[in-house]
Amino acid sequence: MQNRFQRITPFLWFDTQAEEAVKFYTSIFPNSRIMMATRYSKEAAQQSGRAEGSVMTMGFQLDGQDFTAINGGPQFTFSGAISFVVHCENQEEVDHYWNRLTEGGDEKAQQCGWLRDRFGVSWQVVPKQLVELLSDPDPNRARRATMAMLGMKKLDIAALQKAAAG
Repeated sequence: MQNRFQRITPFLWFDTQAEEAVKFYTSIFPNSRIMMATRYSKEAAQQSGRAEGSVMTMGFQLDGQDFTAINGGPQFTFSGAISFVVHCENQEEVDHYWNRLTEGGDEKAQQCGWLRDRFGVSWQVVPKQLVELLSDPDPNRARRATMAMLGMKKLDIAALQKAAAG
């Protein structure tokens, strides 16, 4: 098996929920694991106002992709300007990721396959068929698929295909 060098690692800033979030995310995606945790030393705790020994950072993988999470404080929060796309092969995968990631999330932030989880992180749960439908060479089919998508929260592949067909 070839080792792959990952040049870019997403770094997620949490107030205090990094460990909870990492455990949640690694329970959802296959090929996922917690790789390491660092804790606030006495000096770092004094500087940051965090409890000595509490989790500072966690390295983890989601489906083989490296991430880092930090309990950095309330200075920064997540926004929908950045999101993670979960590419799905079929409706079963869409249902799995949508149902798990929306647990405790903001229902008002669910639209067109987008969601915001309970930690405020934005995700897009997208079936591969959506790209095919939206880029259909027939502009009317693509328009009908787009209109159907705009009316959905969780994407429904069969309904999108039916709408595209007319």
